[in-house]
Amino acid sequence: MEVQMRSLSGRADGEEEEATTVSALRLLPFAGTAQQHYVSELLSFTLDRLHKVIPPPPSFNCGVRSGKDVVTLQEPELLRIDAERIRRQMQEVAVGNYRAFIAAADAVSFIKEQLSGFDKHLDSLITEIPNLTAGCTEFIESAQQILEERKFNQTLLAHHSTLLDLLEIPQLMDTCIRNGNYEEALDLEAFVSKLSKMHVELPVIQALEAEVRKTMQSMLSQLLQKLRSNIQLPECLRIVAHLRRIGAFTESELRLQFLRCRETWLSGILDDLDQRNVYEYLKGMVSCHRTHLFDVVNQYRAIFNNDKSGSEENYDGGLLFSWAMHQIRNHLSTLEAMLPKITEGGSLSNILDQCMYCAMGLGLVGLDFRGLLPPLFEGAVINLFSKNMSTAVKNFQIVLDSHRWVPLPSVGFASNGSMDESNDDVAPPSALMEHPPIAIFVNGVSAAMNELRPCAPVSLKYILAQEVVQGLQAVSDSLVRYNAMRVLRGNESTLFLSLCRAFVEVAFPYCATCFNRCYPNGASLIMEHRSMLDCLSLLFATPPVRGLKDSLVSKEAKQPVEAVAVAIMTDHEAPANGEKSETDNHAEEIGAEVESTKIQSDH
Repeated sequence: MEVQMRSLSGRADGEEEEATTVSALRLLPFAGTAQQHYVSELLSFTLDRLHKVIPPPPSFNCGVRSGKDVVTLQEPELLRIDAERIRRQMQEVAVGNYRAFIAAADAVSFIKEQLSGFDKHLDSLITEIPNLTAGCTEFIESAQQILEERKFNQTLLAHHSTLLDLLEIPQLMDTCIRNGNYEEALDLEAFVSKLSKMHVELPVIQALEAEVRKTMQSMLSQLLQKLRSNIQLPECLRIVAHLRRIGAFTESELRLQFLRCRETWLSGILDDLDQRNVYEYLKGMVSCHRTHLFDVVNQYRAIFNNDKSGSEENYDGGLLFSWAMHQIRNHLSTLEAMLPKITEGGSLSNILDQCMYCAMGLGLVGLDFRGLLPPLFEGAVINLFSKNMSTAVKNFQIVLDSHRWVPLPSVGFASNGSMDESNDDVAPPSALMEHPPIAIFVNGVSAAMNELRPCAPVSLKYILAQEVVQGLQAVSDSLVRYNAMRVLRGNESTLFLSLCRAFVEVAFPYCATCFNRCYPNGASLIMEHRSMLDCLSLLFATPPVRGLKDSLVSKEAKQPVEAVAVAIMTDHEAPANGEKSETDNHAEEIGAEVESTKIQSDH
């Protein structure tokens, strides 16, 4: 029980001491936060400790002691002593380190001054903080943009080779087109078109597509230009396949474009021919159409043979047929315009043969136009024969007007005008050499017959017979008119009558025989018009006996020339003083030609 009581009393004392300490801390004026620990430790001492006796230090000993051997010192005294000691130490430190204290004081004063400056600078800093904030914001934005650009550049650098390949596609396509690698160029175009559809929002891809489109236009022009050149079917197939891949034309437009290009090529070939030489030009034109027109039709049918019914004319609306008929019409119109310019029957015959051969060859593709050729060549034959007959009559008239009526030596044997029709070689009577005007006319008729014989259409038999009759009629009328307008004296009249008799009895049958060689039984068409010479026959009454020369000699020897009643209208005498008119000069040239060459004929 005592133990418990002691513990309880001790616990009560401790509680009282703690309460006293707390109250003392509240009462002490210097019990600040910094000194609370020291004060708390001081106040925790008990009264016994404050009144305990502590032996004095050795320095406390003095010479006079009191009666007691121990001096008792209390705690406050000890504290005072410690404080004094500490103060002396501080003085010693201050004396020993006065420089440091002075420097510290100076530093403190300097710091105070600087702190006032710091206040001013802080005020200005606070004022500039909004501008700094705005600048930082702007910097952050620009830095963000720079970061995006850097990221874009990094991406661009990572795909540099791919982008370079894309940008080089137009140049690569142009190189492929120049080298004829159209398949590769079309593959590149398809690749770019796919990219354009996938990346509509990318300007680079759209610009690339525009460049490729321009390059494709160049390729299209080059392919069409190839179609305008001399190429064969395999090349045509490849070009049309490329045009279909390009897709610039529909199927009908592609067919029309193909025919246009081939027509341009044919026109270029014809333009290169020399039109000054009509015969060579027509030969070249016929040969061109025979060869190349046939090829173009076959190429078209081989390339565009898509009609299931087997008739591509029905499939494309008759495009090929219309185009081919256009070419045939141009061919025939050219023949019609240029055939009249041909002046040789042999050339006309050769052109006809080639045209027939051309039409027969084109007949294999359904373009046989042989039935359209006869009217063209018939007109050319009529024109050529009429021109030659007119030339013969004109030359006869010129020579007759300037003829000098003087006797010419006998050239050959007498002839009664009868000829052997069974003989293919019809030689002109040599007696006509004594009469230059008639000889010139017969030469002209022979030339006309020679030009007619290689190309003598049967349908023109009666028309050409009328041309011959008209020529003979013109000569007869010219002789009758000459007799009426000229005054012939003595021997001149005899020679003129001999010329008329030669024309009626020799030249007329000879012309009929020549025409008979061109057209069987054609002589009858001439001889049935013999009555037109009645006016000329009245000029002489005595028919020829063995020959023209003998009859004239016998008449001159036995009887005088009977006077023929003529109406003298003008007196055409030779120019005086030996002067010659232009007509006389031309006639002498023709007469010299006649005298220098014998009359020959191919009949």
